[in-house]
Amino acid sequence: LDPITADAINDLILEQVRGLGAAAVSITHDMASARKIADNIAMLFEGKIIWHGPANIIDNSGNDHVDQFVHGRADGPIQPAI
Repeated sequence: LDPITADAINDLILEQVRGLGAAAVSITHDMASARKIADNIAMLFEGKIIWHGPANIIDNSGNDHVDQFVHGRADGPIQPAI
């Protein structure tokens, strides 16, 4: 999605969750969206949850996998399959 449409969808998700008093599960690689709509974030790697916690601490998770992903670094424990 383009960033404008993605942000509009994020706003719609937040509006519905707040309006209904519900919870939502979103699967994304878009960290801007995750930060905007999530209270909590979990990261999966090789089929397992390797980190979970409050969205506001993900930048300082202390997990090398999360740090590499969040900051978009090529070097680290996650190796692309290319």
